[in-house]
Amino acid sequence: FTKIANDMSKKRFCSSTITAFLYCAILLKICSVDVEAFIPGLYKNSQRHVNWKQKNHYATSKMTSTQLSSQSYPENWKEQVLSQLSTVIDPDLGMDIVSLNFIKQLEIDEDNKVSFQVELTTPACPIKQEFQDDCTKLVQSLDFVSNVQVEMTSQPVTIRETEATGMSKVGSIIAVSSCKGGVGKSTTAVNLAFALSKMGAKVGIFDTDVYGPSLPTMVIPDSEDIQFVGTQIAPLQHNGVKLMSFGFVNEGSAVMRGPMVTQLLDQFLGLTHWGDVDYLILDMPPGTGDIQLTLSQKLNITAAVIVTTPQKLSFVDVERGIEMFDSVNVPCIAVVENMAYYEQQTVQNAIDPGKLLEKFKNKLQSDEQLNGAGPSMEEQAAELVKIVEQAQKESGGEVDKVSLFGAGHKHKLSEQWGIEHTFSMPLLSNIAKNGDSGIPFIEEHPDGSHAKTYLELAGAVASEVAKIKFGNNGGNARPSIVYNEEQNVIEVNDTSNDDAYIFTPKELRAECKCASCVEEMTGRQILVKSSVSDLVRPREMNPTGNYAVSVNWSDGHRSLYPYKQIRALRAAQREETIQLQAEEALQQ
Repeated sequence: FTKIANDMSKKRFCSSTITAFLYCAILLKICSVDVEAFIPGLYKNSQRHVNWKQKNHYATSKMTSTQLSSQSYPENWKEQVLSQLSTVIDPDLGMDIVSLNFIKQLEIDEDNKVSFQVELTTPACPIKQEFQDDCTKLVQSLDFVSNVQVEMTSQPVTIRETEATGMSKVGSIIAVSSCKGGVGKSTTAVNLAFALSKMGAKVGIFDTDVYGPSLPTMVIPDSEDIQFVGTQIAPLQHNGVKLMSFGFVNEGSAVMRGPMVTQLLDQFLGLTHWGDVDYLILDMPPGTGDIQLTLSQKLNITAAVIVTTPQKLSFVDVERGIEMFDSVNVPCIAVVENMAYYEQQTVQNAIDPGKLLEKFKNKLQSDEQLNGAGPSMEEQAAELVKIVEQAQKESGGEVDKVSLFGAGHKHKLSEQWGIEHTFSMPLLSNIAKNGDSGIPFIEEHPDGSHAKTYLELAGAVASEVAKIKFGNNGGNARPSIVYNEEQNVIEVNDTSNDDAYIFTPKELRAECKCASCVEEMTGRQILVKSSVSDLVRPREMNPTGNYAVSVNWSDGHRSLYPYKQIRALRAAQREETIQLQAEEALQQ
């Protein structure tokens, strides 16, 4: 202690010296040693050094051994905290959040309060709150932790490689396509954008339909004043969502030939400054032609959402749309089936709102208490009708879903193309009404069951985009599927569960689920599996997006096998093996 004190008096010290000095002084005080008597007059002539008696008296006289122990924590506290957090698994990426390097700025203060950030792949993560709750609970369970502060953040948007300079800071581009007009594509695009915004993401909508722009009708900007960022145009905005459409700069639709439209879109792409955006929703023009292909190639689209209706004619176009996006390596991650059903309220004793309104008017008119100030008679009558109708809905009756245009094709899409996320939206008057009013449906009815469907769609989009951008690991890595010509087997190496297995070409060919092999509406097997030739061979095998493998067979047939179907076949293969082993054991 004297050595350190003398060094300090001679100005030979650093921060570590001061720390050692204070610890020595504290220990001496705890042992009832008079520090000032031990080194009398050491600091009396030095104004630049710490005045022990005035500034640090609390450290030696007020701090007890109990207080010291309350501020202590293990040297390996970081390892313990990270060990706890490593049990939190990201379901999209199939790995724990520590291995994914999501934990940032991990700190502990003198009160043993642990704080850190969880940096997710997207601010619109659908299970963000679950992550925060799990992290808080796990770290709080450590004995030495007094409190936990978890801040949820997201990875910053990286600079994109794109020909459109105004899109360089756009995180992900989602194309909403229908391949056929009049199926509610623009409605879906708008409500998807505002659902993502509601989940915390920075979002923009780009209406690329020059022939019939819909965005100016469906969303009214907060201000129609055009602003510039350098030589580029800043998008208009509505409640934080950025908007751009040909209709904002030119009233009505364009009357021009295809090459002119392509040039016009190029100008829009180059002149619009989107800034920092997590998701840019492209409201694509209907069809699968030159404009759609050009946009897909130039913008480096991350993923696509397909919009359709239950009719078979729309389903055929969905197939074309999926194939178009597959040709430019854009995975289709969700399908929305609009006008899927009509909700019909079934009540045994239904009332006539018109007659009920008239009765209330007569009753209120005769009531002398209504003569004073307050709502008008008509307003009160209308309110009473709403009360009765709401009470009737709550007291009895169920909602029947009437399929006006058939049962739809969601199951077929999931089975044939491996698209797991399929959503049905009803034929609802409020959705059409909001589309004409300039206020998105999800904004005016944020708590309704149908708004929940749009939020589920947004959550599915956010999850699938995270898998595409960050998920070549864990449970989401697609299996490697190759044909071993020498042994005449199809080899599958599935890294998601460290499994390797084989199929014969005949086995895989017999499991084709296309419309030629399985009846679409009933699921009846058309292909007789025993009729498949032993000589059939795969001529070509290619991945289709992130969800399936396409096989061209030697018999002229083309099959598409979703990876989940491949894994299901493997599971059936295992069950069959276990069953055979059990039968052999019984025979022995």
